[in-house]
Amino acid sequence: MEKKKMIAITGGGTGGHLAIARCLMQSANKMGLECIYIGSENGQDRLWFEYEEGFKQKYFLSSQGVVNKKGLAKFHSFMHILKLALDIKKILRIQNIQAVFSVGGYSSAPAAFAALMDNIPLLIHEQNSKIGSLNKLLKPFSKAFFTAFKGQITTTNTFFCPYPVNEFFFTKRRIRKELKNIIFLGGSQGARFINDLAINNALYFKEKKINIIHQCGSNDYQRCKKAYEKLNIEVELFDFDKDVIEKIVKADLAIARSGASSLFELSANNLPCIFIPYPYAAKNHQYYNALYLKELNLCEIFTQDSKQDFIKIIKNFNLQAISLALNEIQQENGSDFMLNKAKELKII
Repeated sequence: MEKKKMIAITGGGTGGHLAIARCLMQSANKMGLECIYIGSENGQDRLWFEYEEGFKQKYFLSSQGVVNKKGLAKFHSFMHILKLALDIKKILRIQNIQAVFSVGGYSSAPAAFAALMDNIPLLIHEQNSKIGSLNKLLKPFSKAFFTAFKGQITTTNTFFCPYPVNEFFFTKRRIRKELKNIIFLGGSQGARFINDLAINNALYFKEKKINIIHQCGSNDYQRCKKAYEKLNIEVELFDFDKDVIEKIVKADLAIARSGASSLFELSANNLPCIFIPYPYAAKNHQYYNALYLKELNLCEIFTQDSKQDFIKIIKNFNLQAISLALNEIQQENGSDFMLNKAKELKII
């Protein structure tokens, strides 16, 4: 019997990167490819994948970010990544890895460098409208660089790729017509500004009989819980949920950060959004992510320093028009596209 081809998927740190890693794993399994995962002990990697059966093996390393460090700390972090890369080189050889797919984030660095050291093809997915520092460094050495933002296509190894989205968002898509359920998404780490926005406007939603679904993050859970109890308002409050998709598909309007995964996942579900970009994101990429949809009249943007009336935006938001417009966007499975392109290039 022919031995299955093996790839490595690396990267993570945040839910956005990890969602792409999961999509790639699902597509690989569907195509009869085996895969291993290489991530970090830090961030959310272990939380997502420690018990994931879709990977043949999982490796969680002591990798940390380099970009935000200064002086000697930056140098030591970089040297630690190189040390980990040497360890990963051995794993890639033992597992007979034919290609390494990086989804970005600091936890992708050791395996990406190991691939280059051992002349194993490196393929990169850039999730944001502004290229991350690590991906910018590695792009010239990659065999293929995938992006859903056409402005990044500047070299022959760069390919426009539909954003990898869990197929559940497509199968559960529907047209929203009336605001019955609103979801506030601050990510698994929470977002205090979004939490306060939900709480401060909760009485309005109660008066209008609009149900609140609120992901507030573990650090702010108790404060939010007490605030809603004081207001005597019942909400669907949670900190982290691996099945957050089930909550998203119930919603008629989302208030969310504009990381690329959120942007494309919510769009795939035809869910109208008001995006609140995280103002301290590297290169302000969340704002530019949201602007990509705003220029197509497919969302609204509410910045943290905005003088706009939040409730007025909601009142004037045409749910059905936006939802129908999102439904017209043809999206294929981006993770399938990446693997098929690797086959076309005779990498796997």
